[in-house]
Amino acid sequence: MKSVEEQLAVIRRGVEQIVPEEELRQKLERSLLTGKPLRIKYGIDPTGIDLHLGHTVPLRKLRQFQELGHQAVIIIGNYTALIGDPSGRDQARARLTPEQVERNARDYLDQIGKVIDLSRAEVVRNGDWFGRFSFLDVLNLASQMTVQRLLERDDFTKRLKAGTPIYLHECLYPLMQGYDSVAVRSDIELGGSEQLFSLLVGRDLQRDAGQEPQVAITLPILRGLDGVRRMGKSLGNYIGVGESPFDQFAKVMSIPDDLMPEWFTLLTDRSAEDIARLTDPQKTHPKLAKMQLARDIVAFFHSAEAAEKAAAEWERRLSQRQDPSEIPEVSLSRADIPEGKINICRLLTRVGLTSSNSEARRLIQQGGVNQGPDRTRITDPNLELVLHDGLILRIGNRKIVRIRWSD
Repeated sequence: MKSVEEQLAVIRRGVEQIVPEEELRQKLERSLLTGKPLRIKYGIDPTGIDLHLGHTVPLRKLRQFQELGHQAVIIIGNYTALIGDPSGRDQARARLTPEQVERNARDYLDQIGKVIDLSRAEVVRNGDWFGRFSFLDVLNLASQMTVQRLLERDDFTKRLKAGTPIYLHECLYPLMQGYDSVAVRSDIELGGSEQLFSLLVGRDLQRDAGQEPQVAITLPILRGLDGVRRMGKSLGNYIGVGESPFDQFAKVMSIPDDLMPEWFTLLTDRSAEDIARLTDPQKTHPKLAKMQLARDIVAFFHSAEAAEKAAAEWERRLSQRQDPSEIPEVSLSRADIPEGKINICRLLTRVGLTSSNSEARRLIQQGGVNQGPDRTRITDPNLELVLHDGLILRIGNRKIVRIRWSD
């Protein structure tokens, strides 16, 4: 096992806060002396089915703890997901059913396994203990926090001032997350910067339970492809863990240059010296630096070979403005469209390039849709496009389809 100073150097990389850091040092010293690994808790609520790179920031830190010889403890929040984490939200989350949560949990674990070694991790569901709670147990847990303390949460305070409802079940969330720490006897808990309140509740509940309180380590919220807002599927500025090598590579190549230092730090294992060299335009051209970042990310989730193939395909398709060697095809006929022409927004949705007519309209207005071998840009969302066999439609540089038309 590495020395305490060596471990601290790894742990500090890319983190926002360590609360309190002196206790972390003491825990590491004791672990080194006794040979007993620390228990590193990370909880995730399966409220959706897709993990994106923003989710992997704390997971990569958990992986680093594994590599330092400590015990990763993953809590699948199948009960907390029924509430939904209110952290950073200005309204209550939509409620999920237990069946939806369980389906999502299975998908989450498959994707989490791309980041950490699940064979060496403890994976538990917090329904294992909350499912046994009686109403008296709930009352006892609720008695360990005051309303005044809950209102210290920035998100609850904002909602209170705005007159936005705060539901009682949401107030249980930080207590449930905190009790998870008691249940697994965690030494350290990882979370996003907006979760510090709940992580500190875990310290309080552990202390009340006669346990040594955990250390809270928070990590920054990853900015998405736009370089401004947090990465999120609803914002359309994300890269999915399960996306293809080419899609991951191409999306990385679309980010603003000033986002590269953050992404290199939070999404790769490169040294500070490497990152400084790659992100200094006097030493490395931004395009080459971004291509290296894209290779690093694709190689992590797929393989080095897949990264090189994605880079070559990107150069061929985007730099040389060539279409992919294999273009997805959709068959249409007069039986489907008797007039032989169709509104472009409806067509883009029908062939699967967009999820809705409104999305198609937005992309056309943004100049992101073109057609044909000369890539003629489509600018009118009201265009009635005459269909013909072999018609190629593109959205940006990543989505393409060829229409097979028959009379």
